[in-house]
Amino acid sequence: MPRLTVVESGRSDARERVEARLAAEETRGLLRFLTCGSVDDGKSTLIGRLLYDSQLVYEDQMKSAEHDSRRSNGTRGGPLDLALLVDGLEAEREQKITIDVAYRYFSTPRRKFIVADTPGHVQYTRNMATGASNCDFAVLLVDARSGVLTQTRRHACILSLLGIGRVALAVNKMDLIDFEQARFEAIAEEFQGFAAELGFEQVTAIPVSALKGDNVIAPSAHMHWYRGPTLLGHLETVDVSRAEKERPFRFPVQYVNRPHLDFRGYAGTVASGRIARGDEVVIHPSGRRVHVARIVTADGDLETAQEGDAVTLTFAEEVDASRGDIVAREEGGPSVADQMAARIIWFDEEPMLPGRAYFLKCGSQTTTATVLNLKYKLNVDNLDHVAGKTLELNEVGSCNLNTTKPLVFDAYAENADTGSFILIDRFTNATVAAGMIEFGLRRATNIQWQELSINKQARGGLKEQKPCVLWFTGLSGAGKSTIANTLEKRLHAMGRHTYLLDGDNIRHGLNKDLGFTDADRVENIRRVAEAARLFVDAGLIVMVSFISPFRSERRMARDMFDEDEFIEVFVDTPLEVCEARDPKGLYSKARAGLITNFTGIDSLYEAPEHAELKLDTGTSPPEELAEAVLRELRRRHLV
Repeated sequence: MPRLTVVESGRSDARERVEARLAAEETRGLLRFLTCGSVDDGKSTLIGRLLYDSQLVYEDQMKSAEHDSRRSNGTRGGPLDLALLVDGLEAEREQKITIDVAYRYFSTPRRKFIVADTPGHVQYTRNMATGASNCDFAVLLVDARSGVLTQTRRHACILSLLGIGRVALAVNKMDLIDFEQARFEAIAEEFQGFAAELGFEQVTAIPVSALKGDNVIAPSAHMHWYRGPTLLGHLETVDVSRAEKERPFRFPVQYVNRPHLDFRGYAGTVASGRIARGDEVVIHPSGRRVHVARIVTADGDLETAQEGDAVTLTFAEEVDASRGDIVAREEGGPSVADQMAARIIWFDEEPMLPGRAYFLKCGSQTTTATVLNLKYKLNVDNLDHVAGKTLELNEVGSCNLNTTKPLVFDAYAENADTGSFILIDRFTNATVAAGMIEFGLRRATNIQWQELSINKQARGGLKEQKPCVLWFTGLSGAGKSTIANTLEKRLHAMGRHTYLLDGDNIRHGLNKDLGFTDADRVENIRRVAEAARLFVDAGLIVMVSFISPFRSERRMARDMFDEDEFIEVFVDTPLEVCEARDPKGLYSKARAGLITNFTGIDSLYEAPEHAELKLDTGTSPPEELAEAVLRELRRRHLV
């Protein structure tokens, strides 16, 4: 009997030790941080040094890195390339650069870490912003030989925009400048002066040599003049906790869970706050008030759910909710608007053009958005606000956005999950920008659509016709206006009510303030499309004769009308034929360099891919082509 008591006591002690170990693991804390900076500043090498000196490299990783180091150096006894412990893509190993974001996990007795190694090349700035969006702290590297570069400043600006308030400035490669104190202090002072306007809570400058290990984990024997922490010591102790203030409840609906007729739930992840069974909530943007009946999980129902919990909510009342809706409490509810001020970082080689339509994705919400206007661009060298109409690759700007349907959001400073978005090109599906919402525009909430008693069907019926728009597109001199004018005369003779919007005529009035840059061309078409929509609403058959060179804007125009109201007519006249005609002498001026941004010469024309009609003016006269358009109108029963 005493022996049994001893065994049970031993098991109890072991269990207590395990429980204590697990409790200590839970309280150790986790720091998510990234390394960033200009290319070749040593980001991957620094992380490799942290992993190597902490003895946290797996045996197979070490063998692979040693093999690749020998192959790279051409020797059997060459030094280990620590960057290879992080760079995983073949292209990264071959070019010795970081392309994608590489995540690594390591821990010390004081803290657990997830580090994102982000690329320094300008063309991969989008990947750096992606990595930073999930981090609480940043290690910004600077090559001691080069100092603070434009890309260093750009990354600092992005960190500030994304709300990362604490930064370690790691001045790397100190061994290559003989550990010179004056050089380190000059770099630290220059960066501190620049960062003062970015609003960082704390910037800590640390001189390091990632290659040699100085001041990475252990203090350097070569820099006795430095009295601050090592990089790892700083990472273990830096406080990145935010003020203990619970954020309002937000639950973006990801999908409607309907496994059978007797169950309808709304699945998603709690973005912030907490909710309890029986609480009253509001579903946005509809504003419908309901009560939470159940909080369902795979392991059974919960009484409460909090930030980070993936749950399915059911409501006591019948309600029509769908993906993209946001569930919140009435107090401290989100903003709902179709216009908002935002800051965006542009990622695409094609510039951002105000008036062009993009897909906007904010959480589980997706809508179409246009940039109303660019208020200013941010000069990353001196943080000046610079006037401009477009954003180029990697530029940062402040703008106003317009969405086709109301967006439910919070200011990014209040809630990053519901205040951030991306813009997507509607043709390539490439992510072209990341954005942070600042606030909704008050005028958007004060303007409501006024319902009218008489609609376009009634107006068209009075005229005994169906309103529609014929969108003529093609190069300058293709014959668009000639065909449209001939068609209008035929329709007028038939007693139809029409109007012709011609590109040159519109630029004498409505669009007289616009030039011929890509941005101005986009705005030109946006205004004309809005005018054409009003004419169609008046019950008219509208002919629009514009070069309209970009597919994106023609698609934007098409989306403004009902499916059977928009007919795209491609006047497919070859460039050499248009140039030979040159009725206005514009091609000769463009060839002589007297006109810039001329479509077909130094500005792109994107031919329609799926036009309803395709006309060739080289083989048929305008009268026959106008008759062909008229036959299409009759076939569609529009006249």
